[in-house]
Amino acid sequence: MIEKKILVVDDDESIRKTFHLLLKKQYRVFLARDSEEALREHKGLKFDLIIADLRLPRLSGLELIDRLRGLGYRGEAILISAHPDCISVDELGRHAIGHFFAKPLDLNVLSRSIDYLLQPREAVA
Repeated sequence: MIEKKILVVDDDESIRKTFHLLLKKQYRVFLARDSEEALREHKGLKFDLIIADLRLPRLSGLELIDRLRGLGYRGEAILISAHPDCISVDELGRHAIGHFFAKPLDLNVLSRSIDYLLQPREAVA
């Protein structure tokens, strides 16, 4: 049974479909075309990972992650963008973004990153 849940938010349908095909065998994948749909349709679900495009209509992926964190989300986050110069490493750290990937995406590297972020962690004594 697949337990880990991933929310993918991107306004590009081909990106959403690619993520769904890439991840559906290992994870439960939920898709949204923008931040408002993500908040409206998936607000009550507990996700283990959010993957969001930086540039989305109305509310950016960074703003979406911040809003979800304000609602109690403590899971992992990956930000993706075709405009990597629009955000700094410091800003990613301040917003607790686990990884950042520039488009076009290297799906093998991205898949390894997702697996790493979602692997069980050993408790530190």
